[in-house]
Order: sequence, then structure tokens, then C-alpha cells
Amino acid sequence: MRTESCKAFLRGVVGAGLLAAAGLASAAATITIVNGNAAGVGFNDPTPVAPLGGNPGTTLGQQRLNAFQYAASVWGSQLDSSVEIKILATFEPLTCTATSAVLGSAGPRDVEADFAGAPVPGTWYHVALANKLAGTDLFTAAVDPSGGGAEIRARFNSRLGLFANCLPGSPFYLGLDNQHGNAIDLVTVLLHEFGHGLGFSTVTDGTTGAYLAGLPSIYDVFAFDNTQAKSWVQMTDAQRAASAINPRQLVWTGANVTTAAPNVLSFGTPQLQVNAPSAIAGLYLAGAASFGAPLAYPGLTRQVMPVVEAGALGQACAALDADNQRAVAGRIALVLRGTCAFVVKAANVQAAGGVGMIVVDNVAGGPPASLGGTDPSITIPAVRVTLADGVKLLSGMTLTPSNRSSGVVARLGVDPSQLAGADTLGRVMLYTPNPFQPGSSVSHWDTGASRNLLMEPAINADLTHFVSTPYDLTLPMLKDIGW
Repeated sequence: MRTESCKAFLRGVVGAGLLAAAGLASAAATITIVNGNAAGVGFNDPTPVAPLGGNPGTTLGQQRLNAFQYAASVWGSQLDSSVEIKILATFEPLTCTATSAVLGSAGPRDVEADFAGAPVPGTWYHVALANKLAGTDLFTAAVDPSGGGAEIRARFNSRLGLFANCLPGSPFYLGLDNQHGNAIDLVTVLLHEFGHGLGFSTVTDGTTGAYLAGLPSIYDVFAFDNTQAKSWVQMTDAQRAASAINPRQLVWTGANVTTAAPNVLSFGTPQLQVNAPSAIAGLYLAGAASFGAPLAYPGLTRQVMPVVEAGALGQACAALDADNQRAVAGRIALVLRGTCAFVVKAANVQAAGGVGMIVVDNVAGGPPASLGGTDPSITIPAVRVTLADGVKLLSGMTLTPSNRSSGVVARLGVDPSQLAGADTLGRVMLYTPNPFQPGSSVSHWDTGASRNLLMEPAINADLTHFVSTPYDLTLPMLKDIGW
């Protein structure tokens, strides 16, 4: 079945097209990049540039092509297929503003079911994988004259970082050595998007739970909801829709990923354990900070006190006044997200004598993301919780300046027996935020994974150019579905 829609189930990222004749052969698979750009633009852009980071191209278009070829060679060396994989790609203007931008999108141009050699009947496979399993090209140029039978379609933002109205200062880094600094590493995002096109995504509608043309994806076979104790192929449409917004309860059951996970992920799932008052006691989902003292076991247990500004939970974006200093000294400070960077809040809490920090999200949704930022002077631990959980914590406090009090006692720590980003059985979590995020939900690993993984919904700066153990879990996942 022909499918041109990528953004419906893929995270926007970057990509590019190459010369139609520029096939890239590897020891295991041949990946050909098909250039969909017109003369003078995209991969044909003649703008002079200097060679960079192992990329010898001397024009912008050639460097884009080289980066695409390099990413293709990484995947080609890892895959096993006798059928050529073609990627139809373009650089073109995509949606962007001065503060945000669509990097790009990619996905399968066709899905196939019940072909000769299909391991699971009545199930959709991305066409590149279907071709591999069938041992023949199921989506030829004769079937697809407009696209030449390309298995994957990729579109990437040609304006990124190059114009004042398109995320200025954050261009693609076109070097091949991953030394991208503050730029966005093109090779990394290409590896991510190729992963989607090769099979790391479902074509089931996550908002309604409805299958595409009545059939599940092979991806759905391995998606298992711990709350419902069912895989996606065992659920009704309504149950799948509920599962897609069930934070950190949808896991991957494939044996290759589960076996590889302990070699990639670290032990120590972040925890916020509320000990008192009893009405709100329990474990809360928490996002760890990239700065400050790492969470440990058993961790830090203290009374939690709110930073109060104008009679409400404060943001701690300025030095804390005398009342707030007295309140948080020797305690864990509760602050509200917003206005300033997380490291600024932490620095102000630390300067006031606080020994830990909990940041309450200022918008609804979950699970709580991590706290980003860098400041080596910060030595206190910090976590992030959802707005809903923040409201629970505040229910055990009084915020009036003349009568500030808190009965909340909590522990910031980790569960040392649980992999960060996996459930208690070691099954890696899929990304299921509430509310549903089109293009991100379900078809990515959860953001709680540590180390950071290539197929999380956002590209992290510390990713490598490796797609398998001990650096990543993308190749093991593709092995689970049939590669």
C-alpha cells in the first residue's frame, strides 16, 4: 500500500537527496540516494564552502550529498538485504521561525503485507524491510513511475540557521566527525530519519488506535502496555488510543533489544519518592537533570519547601529573598518552570542554602522531561515533575508569606535495580506522552533513557554515529522486526 505521509508518525528531522546515480554499496546492503532537487538548489546548491570535519565538498550542495552518503554507508554496513534501498530526498524550505524550526521528515513511501516470505501474515511491513524479506523489489519504478520506486522519502530544511527567520545560529553541521559544537549534526539526524524509514515506526493511527486499512504494523506486535497487559495487536482501537498516552507504560518486547539494553542503558531510574504526608505519598515520575550532583541511591531525603513569589509558587529566576532563604536552607526547594534556564534556578536555590530542587512543569502533560543545561558550579541534585504532580505536592504546603509551611518529605534518588528507560523487566520504554504528540508519540524511545538514544523524539547533542551496542539500540530493534 502506497503511503506518502511521513509526518503523521515521524519526528521532524533533517535529510537530503543525492545524485540519482550516486548509489552507495556496502558489505551488506546498497543504499542509493535519489536527488529530487532542481538545478541550483538543495544538493545542487553551488554556494562555495570550505571542506569541514572530513567532508571534502567545496559547495554547499556537495557537502550535503557527502553527509547523506556517509549516513547511508553507516546503515548499509549494518543491514543485510539483496534488494537496493532507494531514498528519494530533497532539501527545501520548511516551516521555521526565529526560535523554532522543522528540521525535516522521513518515512516509508510504501508498506506491504502478505508478500512471499512475510514472517507474520496480515501485517504491514515498511517496504524496504518487505523487499529484504521477500528477496525481491515489491515497489518497482513500473509500479511507482513518479517516484522511481524509492522506498523512503526524506525532506529537509534548506533554510535552517541560514536566515534570520529560521532558527539563526543553529545551522546543520555538515562535517562527518560529529564535532558539531552548537550546530545540529546532520549525520546524526539522517541516521535517525533513516531508522524511521527502515521500520522504526508504526503506521497505526495513535490518536484513534485504528489500523491502516485494517491491518497492524509489525511494530505493533512488539509494543506492549504494562497497564493493560496486552500488546497493540491484542487491543481494540480505543485501548490502543489510551495506550498511546499512557506515560512510561508502553514497552518494547523484542528479544534483541531486551538482551542488548543492559549493555547500552545505565542502571538507575530517576525517582521522586514522597514519604509524607500519607495522602500524597508514593513514587512520582521524575526527569533527571543534566547538571548538578547525579541522582544516587538511596539519595537525598529532606523536607520540601516552596519558593514563594507574590503569594504563589515562584520561579527562582533571581536571588532568593531573606524569607525564601530561610525556607529552603537545608531543604529541597520546589520551584516553577518558566522565564529562565533551569541552571539559573538551581544556582539561586543553591546560593540560598537549598540542598536539592524540584521543578514543577508549567504546562500540562507527561512524562516529565529531563532538565537540560550545563553549569559545573551547581552541586545539588534536581528533578522535574509534571504539573499534575506539582499540584499534588502543593496540596501538602501553605504558601502564604506569613504562614509558609510544608508537610512534604521526599527523596530524590534512583532505583539501582532498574535500567534508565526500561521497566522492571528490562523492557525498553516507548514514548507515550500525554497529550499525544503527532510525529513523536509511540514511534520513538522514551526520553527517560540513559544513555541518550538515537531514536528518542529529540536529537541530543551527545549522540554518536553508531546505531548498535554498546552505543545504541536502533539496530537491535530493527533486528526484532525482521532485518
